[in-house]
Amino acid sequence: MPRIIISTTNDISTDNRVNKVALLLLDLGFDVLWVGRQLKDSPPLEREYKTHRMKLWFTEGALFYAEFNIRLFFFLLFRKTDVLLSNDLDTLLANYLSSRLKRKELVYDTHEYFLGVPEIQDNRLAKVVWTFIERSIFPQLKTVFTVNNSIANLYQQDYGIRPKVFRNISPVVLPEERKTREELDLPTDIKIVINQGSGMNVDRGIEEAFEAVLDMPDTVLLLVGSGDVIPKLKAMVKDMKAEEKVIFVDRVPYQELLQYTLNADVGISLDKDTNINYRFSLPNKLFDYIHCGIPVICSNVIEVKTIVDEYRVGKSIEKVTPEPVAKALEEVLSKGKTSYQDALRIASKELTWEKEKVAVEEVYKNLISKV
Repeated sequence: MPRIIISTTNDISTDNRVNKVALLLLDLGFDVLWVGRQLKDSPPLEREYKTHRMKLWFTEGALFYAEFNIRLFFFLLFRKTDVLLSNDLDTLLANYLSSRLKRKELVYDTHEYFLGVPEIQDNRLAKVVWTFIERSIFPQLKTVFTVNNSIANLYQQDYGIRPKVFRNISPVVLPEERKTREELDLPTDIKIVINQGSGMNVDRGIEEAFEAVLDMPDTVLLLVGSGDVIPKLKAMVKDMKAEEKVIFVDRVPYQELLQYTLNADVGISLDKDTNINYRFSLPNKLFDYIHCGIPVICSNVIEVKTIVDEYRVGKSIEKVTPEPVAKALEEVLSKGKTSYQDALRIASKELTWEKEKVAVEEVYKNLISKV
């Protein structure tokens, strides 16, 4: 049985893109081991494949990345494997060095245009280091995946190598038993606007969505997940005494997350066009909204806007400020999510993991023949 080690810097429990790849690899006959990190609030894991979560001294910044990659390098070096799967640039160095020393196949899945993330734009040293790592390694890679055509085009411009594309469409299996709002401790008599995921960070429209619902009667914002803006927003809510307008739910397992999505009236995806990654973002939550049968309010970032407009599953707005967000919400909520069901059903049938995974299967089947 061929062996593969998957590595990510994030919490294994919340990464749906990597989870669906791990399950696909398991179906293809791989012995799968996923290496990630253990956070203080990491929930228990029950997976069909093997996992290993590292407890680290540092949780952010340069020391975190240095510690993680050093420990990952030695972990990979002394573990038997046939293939290494590196997810994002922050795991690539350890994987690349290990693959060269052990002469093993390396697959790289870049979930974003890493050099464009806002967190490193104002940190010159971080930008220099990550740029050096990517430019040194990327041209030597043979097998690369990414999340959409826009980002694939950027890498092709930079390095003359076009990654294969598979989008963040999860193999959504809706819960057999749907929980009620009462069971989830949600209000039963008002409209719920949901934003979900672990990337609720700066310039993703969370604050604007909060301001939009402030003056909307019988409407509440439900935030399920985590991100940099959550502490700031909690402070804003407390200062404004607006606790009745926002519901905060910490990260939950994926099946539990879908329970909240199913009970919402509309989902939002409001990334601003402030950097390359947000401009070309195509988040998992968009497909979760569609498969759960709720309409979508989105910003004008090209990949998301194209799907929302093409399938007519909601409304896109040109500017992410409270007024147009509120106007779009009022329009969609007044129509009601039942009026979008035909369009959502068509979209959910066409935007499936079964169709998306074909390119992934082909690559790994070829790798199996080599090991």
